[in-house]
Amino acid sequence: MKRILNLTLAVLLSLTANAQTKADSLRADSIYKSMELQGVEVVKQKSLVKADIDKISYDIESDPDSKTNSVMEMLRKVPMVTVDGEDNIQVNGSSSFKVYVNSKPNNLMTNNPKEVLKSMPANSIKKIEVITNPGPKYDAEGVGGILNIITHGSGLEGYTVTLSGNVSNQGAGGGAYGTVKAGKLTVSGNYNLSYYDSPRSYSGGSRKTIGAIGASSSDLSNNGSSKSHGTFQYGSMEASYEIDTLRLITASLGLWGGGSKSNSDMLTLATHPSTLAQLYRYQTTGHSNSSWYSIDGGIDYQRSFPVKGRLLTLSYKIDTNPSSSDSYTDYLDKQSDAAWDDFLDRLHDQHTDGSQRTTEHTFQADYTTPFAKLHTIEAGLKYILRNNSSENDRYEMGTFDEDHSSHYKHRNDILAAYLGYGIKLKKWSGRMGLRYEHTLQDVDYELGRGQDFKKRFNDWVPSASIGWKPTQMSNLQLNYYMRIHRPGIWYLNPYLNDANPTSISQGNSQLDNEKSHSFVLSYSNFTPKLNFNASLRYGTTNNSIERVTRLVRDTDIPGLQNPTGKDVLYATYENIGHSKYVNLTAYVNWNATRNTRIYVNSRLTYTDMNDGGTLHNYGWDLFAYGGAQQTLPKDFRISLNFFGMTPRFNLQGRGSSYASYTLSLNKSWLNKRLNVGLSATNFLKKYRISESSLQDISFLQDSWSRFTQQRFSLSISYRFGELKASVRKAERTISNDDLKGGGSRGGSGEGNSN
Repeated sequence: MKRILNLTLAVLLSLTANAQTKADSLRADSIYKSMELQGVEVVKQKSLVKADIDKISYDIESDPDSKTNSVMEMLRKVPMVTVDGEDNIQVNGSSSFKVYVNSKPNNLMTNNPKEVLKSMPANSIKKIEVITNPGPKYDAEGVGGILNIITHGSGLEGYTVTLSGNVSNQGAGGGAYGTVKAGKLTVSGNYNLSYYDSPRSYSGGSRKTIGAIGASSSDLSNNGSSKSHGTFQYGSMEASYEIDTLRLITASLGLWGGGSKSNSDMLTLATHPSTLAQLYRYQTTGHSNSSWYSIDGGIDYQRSFPVKGRLLTLSYKIDTNPSSSDSYTDYLDKQSDAAWDDFLDRLHDQHTDGSQRTTEHTFQADYTTPFAKLHTIEAGLKYILRNNSSENDRYEMGTFDEDHSSHYKHRNDILAAYLGYGIKLKKWSGRMGLRYEHTLQDVDYELGRGQDFKKRFNDWVPSASIGWKPTQMSNLQLNYYMRIHRPGIWYLNPYLNDANPTSISQGNSQLDNEKSHSFVLSYSNFTPKLNFNASLRYGTTNNSIERVTRLVRDTDIPGLQNPTGKDVLYATYENIGHSKYVNLTAYVNWNATRNTRIYVNSRLTYTDMNDGGTLHNYGWDLFAYGGAQQTLPKDFRISLNFFGMTPRFNLQGRGSSYASYTLSLNKSWLNKRLNVGLSATNFLKKYRISESSLQDISFLQDSWSRFTQQRFSLSISYRFGELKASVRKAERTISNDDLKGGGSRGGSGEGNSN
């Protein structure tokens, strides 16, 4: 019996041990499998920036801040681009640049970048390309370069629809975009509508006489306020049809525009420079309505060949830009010293009714072909027929004033041809080209005091670049390019605008094309962990078009009616600028961890400019934008951004320094199909003050403005649908970039008819 008990006990102990061993084995296997599953997790951090030999691209879609920000706010993150506190944009340190949408020029956005881009939600954008070294294919206009905004409508693949909306303390908006495919036909479209209501802002300034003081001299001071509200909308549709594997037809239709209403008041006081005795005073009140639109359409036929990379593209584009403005100015509480009665008698209640229209037809043919494996040749022809018209009617005391009204027609035709050559040899690449442009401008006045004039320009524009890729992630480039600026009608128009008798202006029909030369050395290195781009640039211009303001007696202004002999400011444009600059731009993006991103975009510039005589200005300015983004558990994301800049210089003065910050929080649901965002900008201080100065040998003028900088917003977007197909686009299409930007729109015969 004892032996049986011992045997039974041994068997039980053995079974228990085996069971324990098996349990331990299973537990260990489970732990191992768990570790194995954790070990195969792959996290890829997408680079937001990509550099090519002629451009830098920023992936707006992959940046979480795009869920709540406007395109204007996102531009501060884009390398080679700066946006100051007043939303003035510069590309490569220059305010002369062009704006494309889906690789096609958009005159409305080029002429009104502030109004359009700050109203445009960033979640409608896929990426922004900065074309820093336009080759011979591109029009020769523009020192800074080209901003090419790629929207979702042209880049999304397949059937998908996104609905979005936003609301803030300064307005609200919403939109939709989508893509659908049926056989060989693919169509995409988008539409956005926004409303803004800007809080009341305040402004003022002073003008002091320097040097000799006489009976005609006066010092001025003014202060007032303004408020505006309005709407902005844009929509586009694109379609492609594949005839066969070698032939493709693409078409597009776009609408951009909006309207605004504003009211203002201003008190002006003039005193004697020495005794400070009051010479005169008056108050103005005003209100205005304005609208502006851009309607464009185009079609491209692309013929491919069995030889890879050989393309023939034929394109046509039509673009029309109607705009209108209706403004009223009333003068109240007019008081003056007897010696200044005649000067104040020139102030009458005014009503200005203006309208402008540009209609443009463009025909273009492009051909590119590779040969001998390493080489590429490109060539093309282009013809632009641009007809502009402007009608500005002025009424004084309810009576039509023919002498101060202006009706004119402006014809601006451009014939261009280009030839380019490119080579790629292992890690090296190079490109060179030459472009010829002939410009014909005719201006005919049908009403008003303007004089008919004609301008003819012939320009040869060379460019060259060489690039070296030491690794797949890095790129070193050396570029040279020449650019030209044709003066637009707002520079050339000799109409004398004396609506404000203390500040008179007119264009100059004798202006020549402005020519500039730039040399750029840049280095880029993009890895999943660190993105870095730096560019050292030197540029020079010897005949730049500058706005020059002088203090003169109004009797010295040719064509001014009823002069009084008093001192007034007189502004016009001249080819007197001699400028050179050196700037260093740097962009750094560091993915510190899989959930943390830190970035800085900066530019340091030294500028020296003069008019070859008495005007000379120079100095340093610094721009910096940076921030951090943190992804939190459960698809929460938080971002903190900052922006600062020192005053910028111009030929006769300087601007204002500025600083800003934004905190935003985003949350995603439903597999990131539903996104909700909250953001707050400058939430610690309601107002900011901007200051600027203008100086000549005989006067000093200071200006200031105070406006609301706080902004609180909520945005929501929802995406549904499946991805299956894409809108195939012609690889080459029309891009018109032939005019110097920067003119003012509308009003008193100085409408923007480019």
